[in-house]
Amino acid sequence: MRIAITGSIATDHLMTFPGRFTEQLVPGGLGHLSLSFLADDLEVRRGGVAANIAFGLGRMGLTPHLVGAVGADFDDYRSWLEENGVDTGYVRVSSRLHTARFTCTTDQDQNQIATFYAGAMAEAARIDLTGLAARPGGLDLVLVAPDAPDAMIRHTRRCAELGVAFAADPSQQLARLTRDEARLLVTGARWLFTNAYEAGLLTELSGWDREEILSRVGAWIVTHGADGVRMATAGGVRESFPAVPSGSVVDPTGAGDAFRAGFLAATSWGFAPDTAVPLGCALAAEALEAVGSQLYRASGKDLLARVTATYGEFVGARLAPHLEQLG
Repeated sequence: MRIAITGSIATDHLMTFPGRFTEQLVPGGLGHLSLSFLADDLEVRRGGVAANIAFGLGRMGLTPHLVGAVGADFDDYRSWLEENGVDTGYVRVSSRLHTARFTCTTDQDQNQIATFYAGAMAEAARIDLTGLAARPGGLDLVLVAPDAPDAMIRHTRRCAELGVAFAADPSQQLARLTRDEARLLVTGARWLFTNAYEAGLLTELSGWDREEILSRVGAWIVTHGADGVRMATAGGVRESFPAVPSGSVVDPTGAGDAFRAGFLAATSWGFAPDTAVPLGCALAAEALEAVGSQLYRASGKDLLARVTATYGEFVGARLAPHLEQLG
């Protein structure tokens, strides 16, 4: 199955300040603020929703096509992704802007000062999926993940024009969409992914109630963190899945992206959601136990053990032939 993942590609620069931000603020002087914090450490992590999902699919033995916009500073990141099975041939490289970057400093009270630089992501709408769809084998599915809103709209429209199935994952960009844009992005989606908060936001923003949204998508998959996953269809199917227990939550960043990667991997192997959701939950648990959204191991043996322990031998037996090939 040929899958294209469209959306953000970014790097996170995370620093730790050993003091308290509040102790550096001078009462009455906030109108002319000029502060500098000496950080103890710096972690540079690879991220971006599309890149995280593509990485997860690559770890599952697939070769997803990553579609997004980056800067000329992308070379090392590109090598990393390609080493992990991702096709980056359809990533646009800007001649003038850097790859999107999130810079955040955290103090000892867990207060944060952060800046997000969209950078080359602003050029994502210049990417046309027509060329990728025209390659030998075509495209079986496009996941439209968070990106510059105009890029998300263009990709969704192009899928409709080309007759290519798509999945909608508007997530954190919902707050920037108009009612008409939100409606366009979900209408006709084979899969709609949101978390529980985003599900409520989507109904409010679109002006459609839950059943109206369900009538416009193949299935709506809502993640509830430690409370698991719920899936519904307009046909009346309602299924709930427990979360896969995690030994210790080290870093929640990227867990939702890992879930989507596991789910899409299983569907690409021909499985229905009752098998795809368990694999997504297992991969999310792996991501929760690692620092950084692309540093989990995801061995086939571990994933199979997690799936079997949580969902039973029958589900595990279905996935075993594919997971055992991962090593």
